[in-house]
Amino acid sequence: MSTYRHYISGFFSHRDQAETAYTQLMGSGIPRSRLQIFDSQSVAPTHRSTEGSNEVLKEVLVDGAVGTAVGMTIGGLAQVALVAANVTLFVASPLIAPLVMMGWGAGIGGILGASAGAAAKAKPLSELVNDAIKAGQIALVVETQSTEETAAAQAIFKELIGDYQDLAAARA
Repeated sequence: MSTYRHYISGFFSHRDQAETAYTQLMGSGIPRSRLQIFDSQSVAPTHRSTEGSNEVLKEVLVDGAVGTAVGMTIGGLAQVALVAANVTLFVASPLIAPLVMMGWGAGIGGILGASAGAAAKAKPLSELVNDAIKAGQIALVVETQSTEETAAAQAIFKELIGDYQDLAAARA
């Protein structure tokens, strides 16, 4: 059974704007314990990894598999190009040469794909909040536990700040 948990953040120029949003969110039924205002005087949030989360592992495996397939294809095409140019890598066993080229391509492609997949990850929310605080803004972070709370919080932020971007929906 999975529990619904969604974090919504709003970044404000002035403290009174953040407090207005805070009051409206409490009025919409979100308890005070799930609302946090961060500014230059408050302790910055830290990123907590969730226990049992295999999200990064899945992404690295998918990126590694894609890299392997691309590398194997490039290795095979390189071997075809060498055969077309009448160049042989292994004179003793010309049937094994294409497999060796595809294997090397798959290995290198898998390593590069997994490395690229592991390196190109979005910043956690805590880093975004820290960056906003360093820039002199006030961050209001809301933890919602239902789709209704999420919709209410998004509507309040949209009314006070303007349009918003839901990063979780963009990744899905």
